[in-house]
Amino acid sequence: MIRELKGRHVLAIFSLAFGTIIAVNLTLAVSAVRTFPGLEVKNSYVASQAFDRQRAAQVALGWEVSARLDGGELVLTILEEGRPIAPLIEAATFGRATSVSRDQALAFRYRAGALRAPVEAGPGNWNLRLRARAADGTLFQRRLVLRGGQ
Repeated sequence: MIRELKGRHVLAIFSLAFGTIIAVNLTLAVSAVRTFPGLEVKNSYVASQAFDRQRAAQVALGWEVSARLDGGELVLTILEEGRPIAPLIEAATFGRATSVSRDQALAFRYRAGALRAPVEAGPGNWNLRLRARAADGTLFQRRLVLRGGQ
């Protein structure tokens, strides 16, 4: 039996299709706003004015920086001319790239040639946002991506 397609049927089909699209878009928009981690800098133009100078000073330090997760501990190694060093850590935040809800402020202790701090890391990608100061006062900033255990 063939049924006739009437105007109210077409209206219902369009309403249902566009209603679904609008509901999904609103859900994704609310989720994006709710999980927005914030701004990196307050004024990107002002920050860009000193970027090249700060980058050159940081590169001139010659530091080789690496980090890894070892069980429940983050191990940060900073080498200067091949020797491990322990500069002043002004700020170290360990967390997800997409959300600040699980950020952890780290307190490092220097032991066995590396800076170590306890962390709670699950599986997936994690970021270490590091801000350190060299003995000569040069600011060193780096974001290191780490992979948590499965």
